Amino acid sequence: MKNDSNLFYTCSLIEYMSRQKKIRRSETVKKLGAKVIDRIYRYADVLHCEPIDKVADEYERQYLPSSGEYDNIKDCRYTVPDYWTIGKVFSRLVEDVDDGDVVNTLKKVYSSWISDEISNYNSDLYYQPREYLRECYLAGKVV
Repeated sequence: MKNDSNLFYTCSLIEYMSRQKKIRRSETVKKLGAKVIDRIYRYADVLHCEPIDKVADEYERQYLPSSGEYDNIKDCRYTVPDYWTIGKVFSRLVEDVDDGDVVNTLKKVYSSWISDEISNYNSDLYYQPREYLRECYLAGKVV
């Protein structure tokens, strides 16, 4: 489904929590697990009524208790895109490669090579057209 607002919120929350905890997006997804991500996805329309920092705090305390040292924000030499912008990039990519199970596809995307590449804000990959990101993901490399 194109323009899935629940997916957009889920991806934005993953980005927000990853930044807060200074961990890779793939690690956030792994620690949350499929059941929790599915719950976030299914109830995103309710969760978005609360401030994102409040929602993130609840999940962080339960599933992401320790912080890491991955700080792609500090390492950025240019304007840092906000977590909504990056959530949109990831949600569009998940939509474009969805195999019919959005949570499973989300896990695959965040576990792939492209997750760290999109999170490198010193590159231009995160603001490339969605069709290009899809082709890169499917090719397994930047094309």
